[in-house]
Amino acid sequence: METNLKYSDDMRRLVLVVDDENVNRQLLGYILSKDYEVLYAENGREALEIIRENSQMLSLVLLDLIMPEMDGFELLEVLRADEELKRIPIIVLTSEESAEVKSLKLGAADFIKKPYDMPEVILARVWRIIELSEDKNIIQAAEKDELTGLYTPNFFYEYALQLQRYHKNRVMDAVALNIDHFHLVNELHGRDFGDRVLKLIADQIVKFLKGTLGIACRSDADTFFLYCAHQDDYNALLDQVLEGLSELSETARIRLRIGVYEKTPHDLEMEQRFDRARTACNSHRGNYSKSIAYYDIKLHENAIFAERLINDIHEALEQKQLKVFYQPKYNIQSEKPVLSSAEALIRWQHPEFGMVNPGVFIPLFEQNGLIQMLDNYVWREAAAQIREWKDKFGVSLPVSVNVSRIDIYDPELEEKLAEILEENGLTTADLYLEITESAYAEDAKLLVEVVEDLRAYGFRIEMDDFGSGYSSLNMLSMLPIDVLKLDMKFIRNMHEDETSFRLIELIMDIAKYL
Repeated sequence: METNLKYSDDMRRLVLVVDDENVNRQLLGYILSKDYEVLYAENGREALEIIRENSQMLSLVLLDLIMPEMDGFELLEVLRADEELKRIPIIVLTSEESAEVKSLKLGAADFIKKPYDMPEVILARVWRIIELSEDKNIIQAAEKDELTGLYTPNFFYEYALQLQRYHKNRVMDAVALNIDHFHLVNELHGRDFGDRVLKLIADQIVKFLKGTLGIACRSDADTFFLYCAHQDDYNALLDQVLEGLSELSETARIRLRIGVYEKTPHDLEMEQRFDRARTACNSHRGNYSKSIAYYDIKLHENAIFAERLINDIHEALEQKQLKVFYQPKYNIQSEKPVLSSAEALIRWQHPEFGMVNPGVFIPLFEQNGLIQMLDNYVWREAAAQIREWKDKFGVSLPVSVNVSRIDIYDPELEEKLAEILEENGLTTADLYLEITESAYAEDAKLLVEVVEDLRAYGFRIEMDDFGSGYSSLNMLSMLPIDVLKLDMKFIRNMHEDETSFRLIELIMDIAKYL
């Protein structure tokens, strides 16, 4: 049988008995000493010193009211005003019923009437109050986020339901507030600064909610939730938080995104309401012209569609609904274009939705980690196709395949690729590896190490979408790559715009030099 450590018999709690009459102290000590360690004080002043010395270990104070120097009422007032000491429960010892109301208002938890003629009742009351106090302290420790002081998610959802229960006719909103690229704030300015940002945002949210019906929590590292009475405009929240951040630092540029699910229906689970607020918040990620988004029917339909795709991916792979097409690549330096290789492109022929645009499902799978499963599928399909062409036509046509950001973190990446080549009787000359430029901004050091290992094994590395982000030129100088693939926007106007043409020449010169 599992032991409940919290209430195990060998954990003797420390109890303080405060009474100016020695006979009363001794009688209570006799009753309690079998189960508890007992300290004694003759008056409130002596008791206060003992309480301060033993504040971390003291489980209960039994307090007489009528005493010299400092009486029980005075001690209750002192303890109530102290944030650390007021957590210690007090049982008042009295024979006067009229004192009970005043004692309760001053923070007493219970009463034991004099004379002490029922030891079993005294022990039962003492144990009950200690148990309730310890449960309360445990709940309080888990209730609040240690850094920000806001509710933790589980307690937040429960209190939000209580708000709804007691304010059935109030129209409420679910709000999600996110710090864009918070990991970069930590990297650029340090974790201490990042913690100050989180605390400041929490403080500003509390100020925003003050005087209104609403509560807030820190949902995860960089996201906050608010459940509050409906408001027509949340720019006041945004402005208030940004103003506080500007006072914190003039150099740190911190962008916030807010998502709002207005007038939440009471029959929808609380977690789902905030899932929708978060969906609205994420809908304008990367859109720097917009800071607040509202959940609507279009977002709802998109969210349902995305969830369907996520749920259907395993069946799609098993039934080969995902088709790999091969876009040919020609060498056009000679008079007649020469087929030199191909690029693997994934398409999804969904049984219900028809041909799904890869621009929809690939970013979706990148966000939740399913892209690795997709990449592995494409690698195997491409290798099998290369083998078939070799056997059927007697030619070797290399194929370029994507290596996503999440693949870079896979310690078995090289082993997986080698296994696929061996299964199909291929070499590294048959499979080219494409890494998109966006992968370089995540962890450049790791990426360089992985790419160097892959090249040492014999793979040819291609940088895809060069020029689509801010890291390109810097990465060119440090990343060992074999092929540079320009983003389409670079060449779209090259025959009409002299500047575009010259820029391409410059990039080609840099690439040749490196």
